[in-house]
Amino acid sequence: MSSPLDPGAAISIRGLVKRYGDRNAVDGVDLDIRRGEIFALLGPNGAGKTTTVEVLEGYRSRDGGQVQVLGEDPAEGGRRWRAQIGIVLQSGAGDSQLTCAEMLTAQAAYYPDPRDPAEVLELVGLTEKAGARGRSLSGGQRRRLDVAMGIVGRPSLLFLDEPTTGFDPEARRQFWSLIRSLRDLGTTMLLTTHYLDEAEELADRVGVITGGRLVEVAVPTELGGRGQAPAVVSWTEDGVRRTEDTPTPTALVAELATRFPGEVPDLAVARPTLEDVYLQMIGQSR
Repeated sequence: MSSPLDPGAAISIRGLVKRYGDRNAVDGVDLDIRRGEIFALLGPNGAGKTTTVEVLEGYRSRDGGQVQVLGEDPAEGGRRWRAQIGIVLQSGAGDSQLTCAEMLTAQAAYYPDPRDPAEVLELVGLTEKAGARGRSLSGGQRRRLDVAMGIVGRPSLLFLDEPTTGFDPEARRQFWSLIRSLRDLGTTMLLTTHYLDEAEELADRVGVITGGRLVEVAVPTELGGRGQAPAVVSWTEDGVRRTEDTPTPTALVAELATRFPGEVPDLAVARPTLEDVYLQMIGQSR
């Protein structure tokens, strides 16, 4: 039997079910997301993560279970509750004829205690684009504008759906810095992403959902037993590339160091990546 909902959590779910015809798109999910954390929800297409997030946002009804978001059932959340929620979708207002400042000012008018639009533009690094029309922005700048639209209402909880799709590496790292600054301001964030390095870089915890079920929740370094998995030590000896799996890589490296004068040739020590364990988890669950 599931434990009661956690009233102190930003998001608390018990036994969430959503059906489409005779198929359970979400099949008994239990999850708590703490206030102030970044939580990454991972899963292949069709796993149920988008449906789960839409239930939490109050945009999709559920067929079973209990859900509490910022202390309220999202199916019954009113304007005051919704004002505490920020949502950054995969596509936003980037094609608008309005300027960035005009869009933020209009968005801010919907909220009882919005941030100053100029302050938000500075926070997302778009101060110099305040007078630029949305359609004139680059892809990375449009994504920053999407985030600005999502946070101008001073949300306690921010949903980020695939926030860096199409970003180049530099733009992604700048965006990551922005997300960390929002966490420092106390914002709780639920992130969905296909980029495993992004989840590892940003998330305090990750959850893997597949087939409508939550397989595991853990800190990224421990997911799927990753923290206890054997390391792979590789080196070159007598012109041959050698590898060895070992639970004690430090001891093996020390032993190798006694066999070679100076550096161990081409030494490398690796543990399973987050992507390695994620692919194994979703493969086993299909």
